[in-house]
Amino acid sequence: MKRKTLINISKRTFSSVCILFAGLLVFSIAMTYLLPKGSFGTLADGGVNYLDYRQSGDQRGIPIWKGILAPVLVFFSEDGLSLSMLSLFLFVISAAFQVMNDTGGIKSIVQSVSDRFQGRRSILLVLISLLFYCFGSFLGLFEEMLTMLPIVAALCISMGFDSFTGFLCCTISCGFGFASAITNPFTVLFASQIIGANPMAGIWLRLVFFAVMFVVLQIFIHTYTRMISSHPDRSLTFSHDQRIKEEGDPIGTDSTPKASRAKLVYSIFLLAALILIVGVSLLDATRGYAVVVLTAYFLVFGILAGVLACADLRLVLKSFGRGFLGALPTLAFIAFAASVKYVFEVGGIMPTLVHQINSVISGHSSITVALSIFLIVLVLEFFISSSSAKAILVMGILAMVNTGLSKQMLVLLYTCADGYTNVIFPTSPVLLISLSMIGIDYFRWARKGWILFVVVFILTIALIALGIFAGY
Repeated sequence: MKRKTLINISKRTFSSVCILFAGLLVFSIAMTYLLPKGSFGTLADGGVNYLDYRQSGDQRGIPIWKGILAPVLVFFSEDGLSLSMLSLFLFVISAAFQVMNDTGGIKSIVQSVSDRFQGRRSILLVLISLLFYCFGSFLGLFEEMLTMLPIVAALCISMGFDSFTGFLCCTISCGFGFASAITNPFTVLFASQIIGANPMAGIWLRLVFFAVMFVVLQIFIHTYTRMISSHPDRSLTFSHDQRIKEEGDPIGTDSTPKASRAKLVYSIFLLAALILIVGVSLLDATRGYAVVVLTAYFLVFGILAGVLACADLRLVLKSFGRGFLGALPTLAFIAFAASVKYVFEVGGIMPTLVHQINSVISGHSSITVALSIFLIVLVLEFFISSSSAKAILVMGILAMVNTGLSKQMLVLLYTCADGYTNVIFPTSPVLLISLSMIGIDYFRWARKGWILFVVVFILTIALIALGIFAGY
């Protein structure tokens, strides 16, 4: 049983993010003493009228002790229950996928695809890339794929390609899928839950993103593999792969009944999860309970699938526990992110901030507002890699701002800005670890992938504009 957890946040990353959030918390406390308090009017149906702002003469800020304890107190506020459920949702999903990895579920599915198309190299590359692309898009997997990179890289070497091809088909494909999300629980479902959007509404534009970005990625992969097929010495991992070849076959193909059972069990488990996500989101009666339903599913059937796959309850429970504990550092990120909004609300300046934002964007076109939000999340992504933390911070405020954009567009903007940067920014731990596994430094990857980054950025802006003009 592997001792390393799938979500493995380094002490340096954890410390830097916590320091950044602590700074934001101090800034938010100071803002409550500098900005005037305000309030919103009420609509005829009892709802809040965010366009009816009334300034208060009270300049008293939030009590210092309450501001310092905000990361704890926020769980006892009116948002506390939903915040706790969202946190539990993330922990349980992370734990379920830890079990899936430790019992051989992911490896067995990848091997099944490779065995079936072993003689057709080009088709196999596309299918492996599509498999990991779907892992990211539908299930929100990304950190988990670190454990699969050595296997995929070795598989690509055995087919006459190189480790870098495996990196593209595994890590980059999964990262692109994470951004081109259809039902990604950590972005689409999470952000939709916070802002009160139906994650299945307006899915057509996300499907367009899904298709377009996959084609772009395949062109990049195909161009690279054609180059190294003609000139093997131009491989970015030529020396690294030579050492691997000298060590023999590293794939470790497993054709035992246990592997076949794991493949069957997890194929059913993942298909059922996808059907449940779509079904719960489409039905009005269950949409508000989507997080609760999905948490229960991954908790119960995540453990059950593990037991059926390996017939070892003790191993499954240990794996589930390690996966759960491995995700605990994200609780600090969530608490700090939510505490900023808590301080603004308790300090009485949230209406003032929302009013100021509304005043700034008033009169600007929808495309200008959309691109501004996109760029703001891009900047935040450089410093805060946690999707859930940014969702709470960004979507919580956008839910009250009169952007003139639909909730579906806001979710899409957040998803795009949060996702593609995971394989671009040097602050992404998964990217740096993946590159170290295949013996490439970040700057070499940047020099090779810059054209891909530019094309993706331009296409993202174009598709966002398409959505705006199409009334998305």
